[in-house]
Amino acid sequence: MPNIVVGELNFPQVGELETEIVERKGIGHPDSICDGIAEAASAALCRYYVEQYGRVLHHNLDKALLIGGRTRTWFGGGQMFDPIVFHLVGRATVDVEGATIPVEEICLDSARRWIRRHLRHLDPDEHLQFHTWLRPGSADLVHLFLRRSGAPLANDTSFGVGYAPRTETEQLVLEMERFLNSPAFKTEHPEVGEDIKVMGLRRGETITLTIAAAFVAHHVKSLDDYVDKKIAVREAAARFADERIDRPVTIHLNLADQEEEGSVYITLTGTSAEAGDDGQVGRGNRTNGLITPFRPMSLEAAAGKNPISHVGKLYNLTANAIAERIVEQLEEVDEAYCYILSQIGKPITEPLICHVRLRTSSLTPGIQQRAVELATEHLEQLPELWRTLMTGRITVF
Repeated sequence: MPNIVVGELNFPQVGELETEIVERKGIGHPDSICDGIAEAASAALCRYYVEQYGRVLHHNLDKALLIGGRTRTWFGGGQMFDPIVFHLVGRATVDVEGATIPVEEICLDSARRWIRRHLRHLDPDEHLQFHTWLRPGSADLVHLFLRRSGAPLANDTSFGVGYAPRTETEQLVLEMERFLNSPAFKTEHPEVGEDIKVMGLRRGETITLTIAAAFVAHHVKSLDDYVDKKIAVREAAARFADERIDRPVTIHLNLADQEEEGSVYITLTGTSAEAGDDGQVGRGNRTNGLITPFRPMSLEAAAGKNPISHVGKLYNLTANAIAERIVEQLEEVDEAYCYILSQIGKPITEPLICHVRLRTSSLTPGIQQRAVELATEHLEQLPELWRTLMTGRITVF
């Protein structure tokens, strides 16, 4: 049986503290673009490996760098002078028994398809230059990847953390970005690009959301038109918040604007990657979609890691799943935290420790036993998690 310890949560709930800070970087943020492309490339390689060889082969594509372009915009349009440059760096199995695997082609194709699917105004052929630096993994780690008769062996000594449930502030920040980037909202407000960042502060009973949203110049005719549309977007965000939370919420949008000087947040492509910002895998959202400085977090860059044995990805996803499942299944439990630590070379189903901490009025032996059973169930399912990750149905950022 895995090494599972169940104990009590003995520190204040985040939602009861005087202040709370929560952040989410939207799908068009340069860091999220890096995460998205890296994860899409890993999933595409997995599918190719399985189709051709019946199993996922060794790879890790969790290093990527986006170098912002150079663009000039004006109301009604813009021009890109220097493209966005994207470097995908990692390790992959590039040949099998003398047969070359088109790793670069697979990764570049998946990157372009990801851009087209998620960023309406960013043309991967016109606005980006892609570079790949993909080489075989070290002999010892490749051998470790292949050396197993049962569960995969952890390729690193690393930890994952998770918690449940989300606070009201966390849930609102997560849902606000998804709302502003939803197809329905884009239909009504095509002027809003995909690069949206939501920063939430709860102080006492009041929540303040500071939102940065890249407007698309082609959909903004003039400064007056920008101001009118900005007001409409802010009002839509306020209505969305009011419908979901029963406490005061203040919305601030694009606070860096200097409207009296005509300096406002408009872009050619809907992302600051075109001129204002660079990006990197792992600098954005954690695997639960949020950045939560009042919670335990891992600094692992989950996107692009292989889904077979890289515990930096698998344990963070599973720790969240264990915490969520316990809160869902055990009505006596108000809150759960989960910490999982691996040892390199050991089966991923047998962590060095899986520490579950529960907030409950009375931590009875029955609750402890049920928590152990639920955690064990998720750990035993780890060898099959790659099948869902390969489809892209699980979001890791």
